[in-house]
Amino acid sequence: MDFALSPTALDYHRRLERFLHDRIIPAEVEYDRYRRERGPADHSVPPVVEELKAAARDAGLWNLFLPAESGLSNVDYAALAELTGWSGDLAPEVLNCAAPDTGNMEILHLFGTDEQKAAWLRPLLDGEIRSAFAMTEPDVASSDASNIQCRIERDGDEYVVNGRKWWTSGVLDPRCRVLIVMGKTDPHGPTHRQQSMLLVPLSTPGVHVVRDLSVFGYADQHGHGEVLFEDVRVPVGNLLGKEGDGFAIAQARLGPGRIHHCMRAIGAAERALDLLCRRAVSRVAFGRPLAEQGMVQEAVAESRIAIDQARLLTLKTAWMIDQFGSKGAMQAISAIKVAVPRAALAVIDRAIQVHGGAGVSQDTPLGKMWAWHRAMRIFDGPDEVHLRSVAKAELRLHESGD
Repeated sequence: MDFALSPTALDYHRRLERFLHDRIIPAEVEYDRYRRERGPADHSVPPVVEELKAAARDAGLWNLFLPAESGLSNVDYAALAELTGWSGDLAPEVLNCAAPDTGNMEILHLFGTDEQKAAWLRPLLDGEIRSAFAMTEPDVASSDASNIQCRIERDGDEYVVNGRKWWTSGVLDPRCRVLIVMGKTDPHGPTHRQQSMLLVPLSTPGVHVVRDLSVFGYADQHGHGEVLFEDVRVPVGNLLGKEGDGFAIAQARLGPGRIHHCMRAIGAAERALDLLCRRAVSRVAFGRPLAEQGMVQEAVAESRIAIDQARLLTLKTAWMIDQFGSKGAMQAISAIKVAVPRAALAVIDRAIQVHGGAGVSQDTPLGKMWAWHRAMRIFDGPDEVHLRSVAKAELRLHESGD
């Protein structure tokens, strides 16, 4: 296995690291101030976001996640995604590399028609609009896609959508223009051929954003919406792929996306460790710096070990996707989805502990970082589902006699 970055990726990494520390992290104060003054119910975009987007695009740091645009492998992009994790609210969006748009753009790139790409992919790649992904439902265990109840029914030249979704991230952003909706077109078909995906413009009659959902009390600027679809009609040309392709498309979307999420989580853990160490060397307790306390030294060492282990496992998975595709790396993808959030949470928790009261206040980013990465153990499949996948793949080796 070779995790060395290509010359192109090394150049991107140097420039992005400089842009991150010179422009993005200093802008967090302005971003947070705007959000605080507007209040959690306001989903307008802080002006600094569009300013930084323009600067990033001028700097050539744009759409790095998509190989067709950047020429980067998954291993290459993993190192860049880690850097963006240092500033989770700002960096991914500033580079036009933020979920759920990245996954939606990958879907459109792989499965969209020329008309669909012109209508939605091009504006997303240009950063002119945003999108949302409507899959999870409140009334069923959505970790099992066969449970999905949302119906997509053919009626002449249209599809009619009825159902309720939630955790539709990004739907409250004023720039959101289109949803990718997963629903059942054939409830009685084979388990993994019942679902289809449909492009639904947010302005379509019958689409109702019911409410926003917070994450441990934190309200995201883009919002995590509960959305009701009541007799929503869209042309049949809005179908992605063919009827019954929904499950396969979802799997194609989630493979590289989990690399992005996990490497950003490692970046967040690195920032938490950086904050922990800065606090440890500057704070005095019981007559000496915290950095001289054995328990704090242990926290630093355990954090460094956990981060490096998580990074290596994720890079191995990225390499496997590059070599064998998402299907060939499925067990490894599930493994990092469990291991990385656990590692990041442990590091962030230690940083909070060393900061004391400051660690749980708004004076550090640690509380919000912990909340997001705790939620990461649920979204894109809960730990239990991924552990089951890892176990089944391992047991198959013994069943086959290998």
